[in-house]
Amino acid sequence: QVQLAESGGGLVHPGGSLRLSCVASGSIFSINAMGWYRQCPGKERELVASITSGGSTMYADSVKGRFTISRDNAKNAIYLQMNSLKLEDTAIYYCKVDGRRRYTTSYFESWGQGTQVTVSS
Repeated sequence: QVQLAESGGGLVHPGGSLRLSCVASGSIFSINAMGWYRQCPGKERELVASITSGGSTMYADSVKGRFTISRDNAKNAIYLQMNSLKLEDTAIYYCKVDGRRRYTTSYFESWGQGTQVTVSS
């Protein structure tokens, strides 16, 4: 089993900043891609940002220049620094990790439980 623990959500005013963290633990041999997704009520979950094992990143157009994704391979962790937050960034944010399990090296894909980010004046 691979578990993801997220933290860092909360309430912030427009223009403010938040930093989300996600740490993977369990039977992990290797991690490939890591990413952040978000979901607003009544909408489908969307990719916000992702980062490969080699450090290549991609961002949704709506967050480019404001959000930065990073990872710490030694800690099996990813982070999302969110600056200049807007009302429309309000959502539940989920981290997702995929890779190979220890011992069996079988593929896994795991999701975090989600953390609420609310941008409100």
